[in-house]
Amino acid sequence: MGTTLDGAVDPGSAAPPSRKDMQLIIAASSLGTIFEWYDFFIYGTLAASGIIGRTFFPAQSELLQTLYAWGGFAVGFGFRPLGAVLFGYLGDTLGRKYTFLVTITVMGLATAGVGLVPSAAMIGLGAPFIVLGLRILQGLALGGEYGGAAIYVAEHSPPGKRGFYTSFIQASVAGGFILSLAVVLLTKGVMSADVWNGWGWRVPFLFSIVLLIGSLWMRLKLSESPVFQQMKAAGQCAGNPFVESFTYQGNLKRLFVALFGIAAGLTVIWYTAMFTVLSFLQGTMRVQETVAQVIVGVGALFGLGFFVLFGWLSDRIGRKTPIVLGYGLTLVLIFPIFWVMGSAANPELSRAAKHAPVVVSGPACSHEVLPEMLPMLFPTKQSDECRRLVDYLAKKGIPYAKAHTPVTLVIVGGVGVDDMSNAGLEAALTRAGYDLSPVVPKPGNIALILLAILALSALSGITYGPVAALLTELFPPRIRYSSMSIPYHIGTGYFGGFLPLISQMIVVHTGNPYSGLWYTVIVVAMALIVTLFGLEEGKPGTASAD
Repeated sequence: MGTTLDGAVDPGSAAPPSRKDMQLIIAASSLGTIFEWYDFFIYGTLAASGIIGRTFFPAQSELLQTLYAWGGFAVGFGFRPLGAVLFGYLGDTLGRKYTFLVTITVMGLATAGVGLVPSAAMIGLGAPFIVLGLRILQGLALGGEYGGAAIYVAEHSPPGKRGFYTSFIQASVAGGFILSLAVVLLTKGVMSADVWNGWGWRVPFLFSIVLLIGSLWMRLKLSESPVFQQMKAAGQCAGNPFVESFTYQGNLKRLFVALFGIAAGLTVIWYTAMFTVLSFLQGTMRVQETVAQVIVGVGALFGLGFFVLFGWLSDRIGRKTPIVLGYGLTLVLIFPIFWVMGSAANPELSRAAKHAPVVVSGPACSHEVLPEMLPMLFPTKQSDECRRLVDYLAKKGIPYAKAHTPVTLVIVGGVGVDDMSNAGLEAALTRAGYDLSPVVPKPGNIALILLAILALSALSGITYGPVAALLTELFPPRIRYSSMSIPYHIGTGYFGGFLPLISQMIVVHTGNPYSGLWYTVIVVAMALIVTLFGLEEGKPGTASAD
């Protein structure tokens, strides 16, 4: 058997499991990952529809409710790095299997708990604080899940098939998002609208208990990773894997590349392809909610193959090449893809915005982000009026520009609006050709939207598919769980988890529904530079740390 620099057995040199065993390993790990990400994403799926905001984060405007709800989404991601530290330590000292049994249990119970929290109307500020506490538990659990599942599969895989086998873990992340949409749609489909909006939306959260039982049953059938068993038998397990992750020779550079080159880049592409698309269609383009969810779910489902395809391809051409190519294509194509999607989703809105542009002006219509998030600190009458106008337009998906004038004005298609109440604004916009009712795109337009989603899925697949194998091979076995999980969850937790909130703030601030994509572009450009110059490409399937 081959050994690594620290004396541990190379995972690729261990006797490979049988085909039947490998199928069970991949199935149990992948299904568990689907269920765990379902638990995490069900919050985001319902936040995009506005239910989370109005139930737990009541505010003076719908837009502010949405921002607070996405803030709660970001909180869960913010605690993923801490979970990576905690469970990475356990994974490198106690074992891969038992660690991700703990993570999935914590995740399942926390998710079901969200479904049991009373609304803010019933218990006041206790509701958002309890929800945020449960989101923190979800973030901690998720911080240990991905690394455990990816490493477990990789350490059972022969070198020539690591990319292919671990790509199913990558696809499972998208599978969790698809499952969250499917359960929401199925639950809504068997209930009346009143029941769904009243309490039915809680069912998808409570369904997590069923998924938890199934996940535990499958994962309990698995044995410990052979690499960890061999390290433990030889007394080679790390004493403090967290400390060693920063002191092991050459590991600081690997951590830097994994964080800023790999995790940050792939995650903003993935979240743009999933959550940004869903929010863009439901909110900005005013596509009827259920129709938007079905379109995104179908597009994401058909896009799963890209994750497996590029994971398989990375076994032949290397891990770095497809990731760099994906980053470059994203920088070139992200805006055109969304322009096509927007034009197809609501062509009347696009035409109205072109022929009857909206301008909001006033002496204090800057609409800065901080006043929007904390309006009670900025109580001036003028800023409140401008914020109300921009809140209304942003929530309706109406593009707008801002200007400075002595008095507050709204101009639609060059004509001033006399009645600036919400009803007056709606009437003026309707006269100018804006259709503010939910729309159902024509079949041909739906096909264009699906093609756009498939293009985004391809960009996500080419950058995300090879990553589990890449990160596993990047770090030595004795500190692999910690070294892989920490940068991955810092990158995905902060660069990706805050994407919906930051991109929505950019849109609100600029009035341009596409401007939030600049956040994705900037992060991907950074990741491309770091990966291009910082990641060494070795022979596919070999570990640079070995």
